[in-house]
Amino acid sequence: MTPAFGKCFDPTGTTWGLPTYPWRLAPDGLATRRQLRALGLRPGGQPIAAQVMRRSRRRKTGVQVAYLYQLNLAKPVRPMTPARSAALAAAMRARRTCPQCHADAGYCIPTSLGVCVTCAYPDDFT
Repeated sequence: MTPAFGKCFDPTGTTWGLPTYPWRLAPDGLATRRQLRALGLRPGGQPIAAQVMRRSRRRKTGVQVAYLYQLNLAKPVRPMTPARSAALAAAMRARRTCPQCHADAGYCIPTSLGVCVTCAYPDDFT
């Protein structure tokens, strides 16, 4: 057993507080949020059942963690209602509208600029 595998394998939860498994070695019946969503399910308020862990050079802690939920307690995804669809469309329209020229940019305006690209760099588009 490699040292990295040994640190991530704690099915009783004594070390990390939750049952912990190495990446891709979780038992059947558990799934991440993304896996639940792909199946048309959501956690539905259930507590975290376990976690999968792997080493990561990108994270400050050196570890990447994904929480797992029980499939048998998962609930179906709520359907998209007309009101939710309209609210989502309004929010996306607000993200596309430039606050300076009030035009629909056709893309989500970068938060780093705060305005559309033509307003941010007027000399480049004359």
